[in-house]
Amino acid sequence: MKGSFYITTAIAYTSGKPHIGNTYEAILTDSIARFRRAEGYDVFFQTGTDEHGQKIEEKAAAAGKTPQEFVDGVAAEIKRIWDLCGVSYDNFIRTTDLSHERQVQKIFRKLYEQGDIYKGSYEGWYCTPCESFWTESQLKDGKCPDCGRPVTKSREEAYFFRMSKYADRLIKYYEEHPEFIAPVSRKNEMINNFLKPGLQDLCVSRSSFKWGIPVDFDDKHVVYVWLDALTNYITGIGYDADGNSGEKFNKYWPAVHIVGKDIIRFHTIYWPIFLMALGLPLPEKVYGHPWLLQDGGKMSKSKGNVIYADDLVSLFGKDAVRYYVLTAMPFDNDGLISWQMVIDKINSDLANVFGNLVSRTAAMVNKYFGGKAHYTGAADGVDEELKNVAAGTFKRVQKKMDEYRISEAIEEIFSLFRRSNKYIDETTPWLLARDEGKKARLETVLYNLCESILIGVSVLSPFMPETCEKAAAIFGKKIKPFDGLNEFDKTEVFEVNSAPEILFARIDAEKTMEKIEKMEEPVKEKAPESSQKAEEKPAKAEIGIEDFAKVQLKIATVIACEKVEKSKKLLKLTVKVGNETRTVVSGIAGAYEPEYLVGKKLTMVTNLKPVKLCGILSEGMILCAEEESGKLSFLSPERDVADGSEIF
Repeated sequence: MKGSFYITTAIAYTSGKPHIGNTYEAILTDSIARFRRAEGYDVFFQTGTDEHGQKIEEKAAAAGKTPQEFVDGVAAEIKRIWDLCGVSYDNFIRTTDLSHERQVQKIFRKLYEQGDIYKGSYEGWYCTPCESFWTESQLKDGKCPDCGRPVTKSREEAYFFRMSKYADRLIKYYEEHPEFIAPVSRKNEMINNFLKPGLQDLCVSRSSFKWGIPVDFDDKHVVYVWLDALTNYITGIGYDADGNSGEKFNKYWPAVHIVGKDIIRFHTIYWPIFLMALGLPLPEKVYGHPWLLQDGGKMSKSKGNVIYADDLVSLFGKDAVRYYVLTAMPFDNDGLISWQMVIDKINSDLANVFGNLVSRTAAMVNKYFGGKAHYTGAADGVDEELKNVAAGTFKRVQKKMDEYRISEAIEEIFSLFRRSNKYIDETTPWLLARDEGKKARLETVLYNLCESILIGVSVLSPFMPETCEKAAAIFGKKIKPFDGLNEFDKTEVFEVNSAPEILFARIDAEKTMEKIEKMEEPVKEKAPESSQKAEEKPAKAEIGIEDFAKVQLKIATVIACEKVEKSKKLLKLTVKVGNETRTVVSGIAGAYEPEYLVGKKLTMVTNLKPVKLCGILSEGMILCAEEESGKLSFLSPERDVADGSEIF
C-alpha cells in the first residue's frame, strides 16, 4: 500500500435534482479515486449533501413539507443518481447528520471562545440562491455578482469571523505551496480579486430563519452556510473540536478537494482560514474544475436547457455517459454537451475506435485460431511501435492524472486503441490467413492486438469500469494490476469468448433524437413561430481557385472577450494570431457567453479590410457554421494547432 489518499467532491445542495453538470463532478472525482486505488493507495472518497439554509426553508414551504422532509427526498435522489453513475464513494455525508451538527456547534464555540468569531450586526444586500451578503459596491447592475439574480436589502444581528486576521498568512501559504490551487489561473484570481484588495469579516450566523444548526450558546442564531457546509470535510472522517479526533481523521486528513470553479473562492480562502484558526493542516490541493455548458451557456432550469444524468444513462448506458463527460471537459476551459454531441462522441470514439477494435480482434481470433492466441515469436518491425505505445501508455496516463488532466489521460488510452486499429491495417491479417506458411505470423499479430487491448482497458478501467471488465472478459482475462502494465508479451494465452458481446453499437442519431424529443415533450414549451425552419439560402456563384486564394485564413486564440455595450448581438474579442494581437467584433453574443470563448482557438479571416462596429475597430472576421435553426458554432482546429497557423 502506497499510503492514504483522501478525496472529496463539494457536497451537493439539496434545492433540487442535480443535472449532468452537477453530476460531472461526482464522476470526475470517482475516476480519480478509482485510479488512486488501482495505483495502490488506501483511498477514502467522500461526497454528500448540503442541506441547510433559507433557500431550503422557502422551497420546503412552497412544497408543503417540513425542511427535513424536503431534504430527505432530494438527498435520496442525489444519492440515487450518484449510484446510477457508478460513483464509488466511501462515505455519503449529510449536513443534517447528528454527528456533523454536534461537531459544527463545537467548532463554532471554539472559534468564538478564542476570539476569531464575534457578535455584531449586518446591513447589506442578500442573495438567497447564493446564500451570500453583498455590499452596494459589489453588486453588478444592482444584482448578485455571482448568479445575476435579484437581491434584497437585509439588516440583522449576526456573528462574524475575523477573516483579515489570516489573510497575510494565507498569501504566504499560496507562495510556499504553488501546487495548492489548480489550475494556476484560479490562484491568481483569488489573490488579485479577493486577498490583495482586503478581506471583509465573514458573516457566519443568521437570525432571520431557523433551518440551520443552532448556535448552542445563542438560540436566536443558526450557523451560516459556509461554516456548516465546508466543515463536512473533517467532520465526516471523525474530527473532534474537543481534541479527541479519531483514527480515521488522523490517517486521512488533509484532503484533495474537487469543486466547481464557481465556489473555489470559498474553498481556497474561507476554508483554509477556518482550518488555520482550528490549528489544522490545509488541504493538499483544491482543483476548481470548469463547467459543462449546454448551447454555450451554463445549465439552468429557468433557461430550460437542463440535461439529467439518469436520462442520459437510460439511453446510452452508464459508461458511455462517464466517457462523454470526462472527455468533453478540458483541464481549465469549459466543456460543451448536447444530445447530438453525446451521440456523435459515442459513435466516433466508443463504437468506431474502441468497440470496433475489440470486435474485429475477437472475431479474427475466433475465425483463424478457434478462439486462442499465443505469442509465437514470429515478429516484424511494425510490431515494435505498437508494443512501445502500449507499454508506455500507463506512464503517460499516470503523469496526466497526477496533474488532474483527466480528459488528456483518457486521450492517451484512445491513442493506443487508434494505433491498434492502424496496426490491423498495416499487418492485414486477412491476407496473412490465406498463406499457411504465415500462420505463426498471423497468430502473433492477433496476440499483439489482444495484449494491447488488455493493457488499454486495464488503464481505462477507473473511467469506464463495467465496460472494461466486459472487454477483458471477452479475451478470457481480468483487468491487469497497474504495476504490470509497463511490459508487453507477458500474457501466456488469450482465450476469446466464442460469442463476444458488442460493447458499443453505432447509434442511429435520427431515431434517438426522436426518442429524446418525445422524452422532453412534457417540459417543452411551444416553439415560437419565428423558430420555424428557415428557407434554404440560394447557392452562391462558383469561384475559381484564384478567388479563394485571395482570402487569408489563420488560427487565432481568444485571450479576452466581452460584450459590446448597447448591442445584444456583438462580442468584442481580443485574439492572438502568432506574434500579433488583434481586436475582432463578432455577432455571436446570442450563441456564446464571453467567458466561454477565452482560451478557445478559432478560424479567422485575417486580411479583411478593418471596419468600425459600434465605435470599435474590427480587424478580421471569425468563421462560424449556421444550422437551419439559426444556431451558430465556431470553427476550431481538430488538434491543438499553434495560433497564427495558416489554413489552406
